[in-house]
Amino acid sequence: MKKGALIGCGFFARNHMHAWADVDGAAIIALCDRDDKRLKETASRFGIERTYTDAAELLKSEELDFVDIATTVQTHRPLVELAAGSKVHIICQKPFANTMEDGRAMIDAAASAGVTLMVHENFRWQSAIRAAKAELDKGNIGTPFWGRVSFRSAYDVYSGQPYLATDDRFIIQDLGIHILDIARFLFGDARTISASTKRVNPAIRAEDVATMMLVHESGVTCVVDCSYASRLPRENFPESLLEVDGSEGTLRLMPDYKLVLHNESDTRELDVSPPLLAWAERPWHNIQESVYNIQRHFIDCLNASSPPETSGLDNLKTLELVEAAYLSAGEHSRTIKLDTA
Repeated sequence: MKKGALIGCGFFARNHMHAWADVDGAAIIALCDRDDKRLKETASRFGIERTYTDAAELLKSEELDFVDIATTVQTHRPLVELAAGSKVHIICQKPFANTMEDGRAMIDAAASAGVTLMVHENFRWQSAIRAAKAELDKGNIGTPFWGRVSFRSAYDVYSGQPYLATDDRFIIQDLGIHILDIARFLFGDARTISASTKRVNPAIRAEDVATMMLVHESGVTCVVDCSYASRLPRENFPESLLEVDGSEGTLRLMPDYKLVLHNESDTRELDVSPPLLAWAERPWHNIQESVYNIQRHFIDCLNASSPPETSGLDNLKTLELVEAAYLSAGEHSRTIKLDTA
């Protein structure tokens, strides 16, 4: 049994806790949050007796195999370095870091300590996205040459996470990072990126619309677009939609989790709806399922002593896309060449 602690009891932490309860071979034995009220509420809800308001005291007092860091990005580097210094494995919420320098420092700290560092980049772990990737890997539409990964909505994300309306950065850092990571998952690493952003909602501080174009090392050209200002006749939140054109056919992941595959000889429609976990609720159930999937993967990797799919080193490439997208958007959509070496 791998014993862990959750650091951070905010908006999304309840999904982490529910998922950990379902992961075989893992148990959260302690909680930590600087907000005592929030800490006590989470402890009461999930029956956790040992609580801390200081992460250093937590790591000093508990015998842990891992920590799940579910805090805001500004705290990630000190918490990761603290956990690494205690020889504890780490799963860290996205965005991984505020800067590439911080990301590299966290990777170095974990490597020096000999502990696993995984980033909680969960969108690629949605079952619909995994199903689409599996079809591409089978070669069912030939060699992909063009793609689109899209998340467009008018859902009120600010009510549950009010800081999103006041931060200097919004949609690329909070949502676009997920959509960019899906593009990397499907098509491999990118060579270049260009981006355009817009603030439509006057009540927020930063951008709520972003359109990005990536040219991947695989030869795929991909459009990544995300919006929280798109008032559609049917609200698709929180579904990510896919379009892929290949040398022998096409793939479309459409609303309501309909995966359509077409080639010269056949057109197939698959239902790739995520399961509704016992603790999940619509429409969040696809996100909640992905939290369980990624946390199960983390424990599987610890047991097998294998690197996780979304390791710190891997996620640094997604973080680089975020930084390059902001740079491009600030320079009139200049094409940015990528290099994480």
